[in-house]
Amino acid sequence: MRLPLVLLAVSLAAQPRAVSDDEVRSVHRSALLIDTHNDVTSRTVAGFDIGKSAPDGHTDLPRLRAGGLGAQFFAVYVAGSFVEGNRSARRAMEMIDTVRHDIVARYPRDFALARSAADITRIRASGRIAALMGIEGGHAIEDSLRLLRSFHALGVRYMTLTHANSNTWADSSGDLEGRTKGLTPLGREVVREMNRLGMMVDISHVSDKTFWDALETSSAPLLASHSSCRALAPVPRNMTDEMIVALARKGGVIQVNLGCQFLAPRPPGGGRAHATLADVVAHIDHIVKIAGIDAVGIGADYDGVGCVPEGLEDVSKMPQLTRALLEKGYSAKQIRKIYGENTLRLMRAVEKAATSTPK
Repeated sequence: MRLPLVLLAVSLAAQPRAVSDDEVRSVHRSALLIDTHNDVTSRTVAGFDIGKSAPDGHTDLPRLRAGGLGAQFFAVYVAGSFVEGNRSARRAMEMIDTVRHDIVARYPRDFALARSAADITRIRASGRIAALMGIEGGHAIEDSLRLLRSFHALGVRYMTLTHANSNTWADSSGDLEGRTKGLTPLGREVVREMNRLGMMVDISHVSDKTFWDALETSSAPLLASHSSCRALAPVPRNMTDEMIVALARKGGVIQVNLGCQFLAPRPPGGGRAHATLADVVAHIDHIVKIAGIDAVGIGADYDGVGCVPEGLEDVSKMPQLTRALLEKGYSAKQIRKIYGENTLRLMRAVEKAATSTPK
């Protein structure tokens, strides 16, 4: 049966374009792939050897190489349980040490510590992976700007204002009941000091009120190091369209989280969310549609989530995302923006906004 011309045109337009393996390799290699959140540090701090191929988890050095990572932000994750007994700062120091000692110093031919956007491009040119650090959980500073400055001096280049737990100066999206304060005066002081230092203000995990307060307070663009779109997966951890647009207008970037629960709605009646590579592309598409190509990046959250999309089972599978984006119609230039150029632009803006004047 011959289709009417209109239906034929629609049918053809819906088909993904053919993409060769050579094109995928060429585009993927041309990009400086920066992932802004990886929790493998919770394994290395306990003795895991990142340099050897592992049968489990999402990250090791062979898989980072196979995935074409140019720069990796390793999470300095401090669980909320460390607040009890004032152990948060100690845990942050242990997590910083595992990046500096167990990853960078142990494998100096493969990793180098980066502190700036310029460092990333230099290290990538040398054939190594730029290793960066971001604190996950503002309680790590134990309400002390002195500790914040010390962590920055050790190489930390972003901090999520909260994790799943609220702290004394910022509300989290993870324990909202009865909490409406957003940022307290100390919280605003923390944001301003991060601006002064040139440390990116990360609003992943914060409550909506904290987000808006941080956006108002910060003199530099904001980072969402591992968040996705609430319009597609309605969980409090994700960002609303209004938040994404406001973030982008100030030059910020939302880095798409690859955890299934942040990509796809839970099935009716409960149960775990299931996600695919197509869901990742849908979140990228949504951000581009509402906020533009300059507003999106990748913050995979590998080794920090229990479920990852079919087709992106670990960090080695990142070329499959390149293929999917090419098939969807994204150009090589657009993919390079998503994979790293947007993050480098954000970092440079934060560095430029920093001052050397002490408080």
